[in-house]
Amino acid sequence: MKKILIFAILVLGIVSCNDETEPASQLPPDAKPITLSKELEKRVGQDNEFAFDLFRKVIDFSKETNVFISPLSVSIALGMTWNGAAGETKSEMESALKMSGMSVEEINEYYRILQTTLPTIDPTTKLTLANSLWYRSGFQVKSDFLNVNVDYFDAYVRELDFSKAWAVDTINQWCAKKTNNLIPSVLDNIPEDAVMYLINAIYFKGIWRHQFEKKNTTQADFTNEAGEKVKVNMMFQKDTFAYAEDEKAQYLDMPYGNKAFSMTVILPKNGNTTADLLEYITVNQWNRILQNLSMREVEVYFPRFSSKNKFLLNDPLIDMGMKLAFTDNADFSNIADENLFISRVLHNTYIEVTEEGTEAAAVTVVEIGYTSVPMIPVFQVNKPFLFVIRENSTGVILFIGKMGNMELF
Repeated sequence: MKKILIFAILVLGIVSCNDETEPASQLPPDAKPITLSKELEKRVGQDNEFAFDLFRKVIDFSKETNVFISPLSVSIALGMTWNGAAGETKSEMESALKMSGMSVEEINEYYRILQTTLPTIDPTTKLTLANSLWYRSGFQVKSDFLNVNVDYFDAYVRELDFSKAWAVDTINQWCAKKTNNLIPSVLDNIPEDAVMYLINAIYFKGIWRHQFEKKNTTQADFTNEAGEKVKVNMMFQKDTFAYAEDEKAQYLDMPYGNKAFSMTVILPKNGNTTADLLEYITVNQWNRILQNLSMREVEVYFPRFSSKNKFLLNDPLIDMGMKLAFTDNADFSNIADENLFISRVLHNTYIEVTEEGTEAAAVTVVEIGYTSVPMIPVFQVNKPFLFVIRENSTGVILFIGKMGNMELF
């Protein structure tokens, strides 16, 4: 049996369905599509290109057998950060995020529209998108940067004493709450040079439009990447789905709720591997695959599974062209009048697929730090010195002195 490749992309409903096998009264009405301008449609294509590019890089760098990411979460968190970049640093981020030919306002408006429309398009599916911005107490953040993150990203902004032991718990608790406790911890420590965290959290819970019946789930063999047969709980149903195939793979689109969201499963065939498919599927090819989907009765055998991942995305993003942002030469002058850089991009994910549906969550953390740790002053009075005693409100000097010699006192 060939390995099933699950793309962790929640695709907006793109096919119509007759649902002939179930009474219409038992199914929610089809979702009304989200209307985007031509410019924002272009941005969706760019974001999808970023999704595939990032997915390939994470697989290459992680070398893990199971890889599950939320490219939208990473895009939003980096989009928040991108608003604080300038010069070549900003240009490199735009290249990595595929932000070509669009204005700052158009890009920010794209993020705003996604976050306001996606959670409401299917009342039977729970989707939450939440952003937050945490900065070290006393760190002077430019008001324009804070305002754009509040206005376009609806970010929760909080000044926090990073030196306190409870600071890590405070941030982790926010992430846990926004992911329904699927991701209870993203930070294990706050480095001394960290001054800001920009965080996106996504939580998704979708019920299959055509659920699998538990009585049809049986143990079956699954052949893994090493060629070994392992046992899985294999779900089964025969129903009408959007389906396509070509010489490379079979494609099955399984909708949730009112079909606003769906899972597209890509199953290699003719000796192809998941690596072959990743090389084969460009954004244009992906669009052609979706266009070729058509409704037909399909016997579906699909394993019940869960997976969780934790990735450091620095190297994948650097390899995608975002080099300066992670160096001492980074320019984040639109955040603050300090020398700043991205020290870490952390990405935690979780997914569970059962007979009822899918529950998934992701958190992306962009950690901003000083390019060099501020020196702690050492004031060692071991030589002659002057001193002044004054009244502070008026500035009047009461006493002034010089100590050129000291003795045991």
